[in-house]
Amino acid sequence: MSQATHTPPGAAPDYPQTLGHPRPLWMLFMSEFWERFAFYGMRWALTLYIVAQFFDGDNAGQASASRTYGAYLALVYATAVFGGYVADRVIGYQRAILLGAVVMAAGLFMVMVPNQQIFMLGLATIIVGNGLFKPNISSMVGQLYAPGDSRRDRGFTLFYMGINAGALIAPVLTSYLAGHVFGTPAHDNYHVVFAASGVGMLISLVWFWFGRRQLGRVGMPAPEVASPMRVVYVAIGVLVAIPLVYLLMDRAGAVMLQWLLTALFLGVGVVLVIEAIRTGRVQIQRAIAMLIIFTFNVLFWMFFEQAGSSFNFLAQHIVDRDLGGWDFPIGWFQSVNPIAIVALAPLVALTWGWLDKRRIEPSIPRKFGLGLIGNALGFAVLMYALSRLVGSDGLIPLWTLVLCYVLQTAGELCLSPIGLSMVTKLAPPRLVGLGMGGWFLSTAIGNNLAGLFAAGVSGETGMTVESALSGYSMGFWILLGGGVLLFLIAPLINRLMHGVK
Repeated sequence: MSQATHTPPGAAPDYPQTLGHPRPLWMLFMSEFWERFAFYGMRWALTLYIVAQFFDGDNAGQASASRTYGAYLALVYATAVFGGYVADRVIGYQRAILLGAVVMAAGLFMVMVPNQQIFMLGLATIIVGNGLFKPNISSMVGQLYAPGDSRRDRGFTLFYMGINAGALIAPVLTSYLAGHVFGTPAHDNYHVVFAASGVGMLISLVWFWFGRRQLGRVGMPAPEVASPMRVVYVAIGVLVAIPLVYLLMDRAGAVMLQWLLTALFLGVGVVLVIEAIRTGRVQIQRAIAMLIIFTFNVLFWMFFEQAGSSFNFLAQHIVDRDLGGWDFPIGWFQSVNPIAIVALAPLVALTWGWLDKRRIEPSIPRKFGLGLIGNALGFAVLMYALSRLVGSDGLIPLWTLVLCYVLQTAGELCLSPIGLSMVTKLAPPRLVGLGMGGWFLSTAIGNNLAGLFAAGVSGETGMTVESALSGYSMGFWILLGGGVLLFLIAPLINRLMHGVK
């Protein structure tokens, strides 16, 4: 039994049901909606802001901006490892979420200041707060369902809709604010974008504060670790962690960060396996299966997470955004992915349920293989556009980037919500929070590699049609190969999972 989770791992409270799922799911859905509104409301602007504010708009700053963005996203997910452990062992899930929300809100307001050092310190503050918030709210979704409840995957898919509903609205609203509030160039208004995101995070905090009563004892600390002083100690740790994260981003660089993240990932894997050894052979093999799938997750996010970096510069310089005299805002491309998720997620959830009733639902590794292949198809569209559809003005049609996002989204729905559910099934029961942190750490490694990949696509002087075609062609073949390989080894992984579906 986890020290910080009062409800035994094998039990789930008898919650009232709403639309076929435990009622607290919908409270967590809305808390995550506003947190993701905050996160995605400013994400689209980061690389564009860095180039405009700190490089005076020079395209040579694209590579540096991409590396900073990749390191930021990587550390956002990497700190989930520590946040998961803090929730598991120190203060419980509910307290970790509340503290994380406070810290994230502070960081979002800090990045409003047009000073590079304060900007980077604000990003570091967001990173630390997100580490406490993100893995633990996802872990709590799994605790709403009893082991073996077939609704769990569907519950995570619905929860994923909450994530992406916030991500849908945020770029549309904040892009409008950036372009229209003061009637000045968008890069002069980015502080409004960051302020709107900070307000969204405060709403998430308030929503969870009042809604957590629905959870009962789930996520509350056990009596022996319930002292409020533990929260104070964690808060002090947060204040120490923020400057350390700042130094990692500002001084270590993306390559050094990659080595550190890889070492941390291996360390988490060892801890999970050691914990599994105490339980027995079945749990050991399940932990190994989970770590194998984590490796393919790295590959997926390395290429998927071009949205805020190289795809932004592609949209800015190589995509024809003219729609009858009106320029399609760059930030609005970021809403294509969540729009597609909100539209497709119910269909995917129904499809998995329909296949489950007929006992032909794909296994977890095969769903991941489909995710990699869907991601690859998105790059195939860009390969075609950059090689066949470049106009005399050097631009490709807008619909090609939109279709790329939609195909990648189809792949994402086969992988990301299933991964969250998988961790709650395969991780050692005492360390589900750390297991969820391991999942986000694998995503972190992929995100940092995404920044390095995007920097390579932009080169030293900025993105060109030729550099984009070369980079995205490589992405297609690597993703396709990974997806095919995962299909081939799926039977082996299924055996290691011992009946978990």
